[in-house]
Amino acid sequence: MRQFLHGLLLFITLGLGACSSPAPNPDTIRVRWAADLETLDPLLYLNSVNTTQTINLLYFSLLGNRQESVPLLAEALPSVRYTDSLTFITYRIHPAATWDNGRPVLARDVAFTLAVMNCPGLPNEASQAQFDFIEKIKYDSTDQRRFTFVCRGRSPEFYSASGDFPILPEYALDSTGSLAALPLRTLRMPEAAKLPVVTRFVQRYMAAQLDRHPGNLPGCGPYRLHQWQSGRYLSLQRKPTWWGDKVQPSPTQLQAYPKKVVFDIIPDENTAVLALRRRQLDIYPRLPAKDYIRLKESPAAKWLSFYSTGSYEAFTVGFNTRRPILHDRLTRRALSRLFDVPALIASTQQGLAYRSVGIIAPQAKPYYNSSLPFVPHSLPEATSLLQQAGWRQSATGWHRAVAGAAAQHLQLTISYRAGDPAYEAAALQFRSAAAKLNIPVTLRPAERSIFFAQLRNGESDVFLRSLSGNPTAFNFAPLFHSQYTSAGNYSGFGTPASDKLIEKLAAAESQQQKIRLVKEFQQMMQEESPEVVLYFLRYQTAANTKLTGLELSPLKPGYNVSTVRLRKGS
Repeated sequence: MRQFLHGLLLFITLGLGACSSPAPNPDTIRVRWAADLETLDPLLYLNSVNTTQTINLLYFSLLGNRQESVPLLAEALPSVRYTDSLTFITYRIHPAATWDNGRPVLARDVAFTLAVMNCPGLPNEASQAQFDFIEKIKYDSTDQRRFTFVCRGRSPEFYSASGDFPILPEYALDSTGSLAALPLRTLRMPEAAKLPVVTRFVQRYMAAQLDRHPGNLPGCGPYRLHQWQSGRYLSLQRKPTWWGDKVQPSPTQLQAYPKKVVFDIIPDENTAVLALRRRQLDIYPRLPAKDYIRLKESPAAKWLSFYSTGSYEAFTVGFNTRRPILHDRLTRRALSRLFDVPALIASTQQGLAYRSVGIIAPQAKPYYNSSLPFVPHSLPEATSLLQQAGWRQSATGWHRAVAGAAAQHLQLTISYRAGDPAYEAAALQFRSAAAKLNIPVTLRPAERSIFFAQLRNGESDVFLRSLSGNPTAFNFAPLFHSQYTSAGNYSGFGTPASDKLIEKLAAAESQQQKIRLVKEFQQMMQEESPEVVLYFLRYQTAANTKLTGLELSPLKPGYNVSTVRLRKGS
């Protein structure tokens, strides 16, 4: 009866009209999202893959990252020159670039954006960590569109990273230019939070409620928010007049074909597959491996195209090093031996995933440290490492004596995002293996926003999540530097040695030096094990065969919705 009612609900929810199998709407592209957004605040554009994707359609950065940098707002790729300790990166904004009200996008808007990213009192910790190498911006006195970033150090990564944040309009929230008038070094001082200019701006920014109303700070991208029904869908409307249309010949990165993009929020995978079969979805990105294989062998394969690409997205297990029982690396290394990674890849990814020795994907050669071994699945090795860490087993479990304090008891919670079979399988496997060693583990599945709140607040012992990388960027400070334990460093990890290595890596001036340091970092992470990569995902995508222009990519979200269009003759 329960299965019958579930099927009836699906039938009612998805609608009778779907049975007519309509052709794709040439003006509207419908895409499946597994989860809703938490925010559309441009400062939090790295909050989730869905947030990043949406903000990249509403706002534009100077450069686009499509494995290689391409100019977006910038007229061309920047020029770079070096001194002994500084890098100077000069951009010119495209002369056609305007805001929705017709005002030109100017260097002042870039300066304003940098000021917002460094303004105390705003949710910009991740931005500060990512772009703290920019010391100041210098205007060109003869050209309001030209400017130069003065960057601390000589890292080649500054070239692409300097153009990788959404540019915001100064006129919308600071028409007098008061915030951008403050030097970045002033905004980065602790006492800056008390400056009247700063407090007034923070009040205006928060009053704009950009998390739900991005139109209060309109971007210069090709789309604007049309509707957002929480938990149901988010739709974007193509702007009828957009500056990118004036650029001829039109480069791929400035093409935006769909007049409307609808992201249907369908958390349940079975429901999403049914919607795809009924042609209520045009694109199903990040399709679960089991459904990818089944659909390829189903009648739907006649009108679906299937794609599979490698990715730089890792499935990881993290350990909260702030917990006394997880503070030492031997305990963390022991617990990492409880995961049977080949079994997880076979059962949850149908073999469509691949192992890695660490946070660098194997295809990111020559940075991948192939001299390191995979982390093994070994209960005897886990037992030995626990004993080396000072744990002793008794009838009541594992205990460790602590000088001047109560003895520690090894019992754990493992947190993960609810509803994802891959996370659930890994958590259950961990609990089962731990039980064989008499280590109690409590499962803590949670809805996405609650899960990340737990991570931010340090409320988890062990956690499962995915991390996305970039084959050309190796700034690990937001993830593993002790300075950012209140931002993205959810493991709370950081030692003087690891901090120093991360800083040296960020400042590396040559590829040879960077290769050496990246490999050294992988070795250190294996030894310390604050977060361990279980495997890297492959991106499976199914799309209506009449669509073209998906521009598949190993970078999240794995495709480009703005270039999707009907094939000629469809």
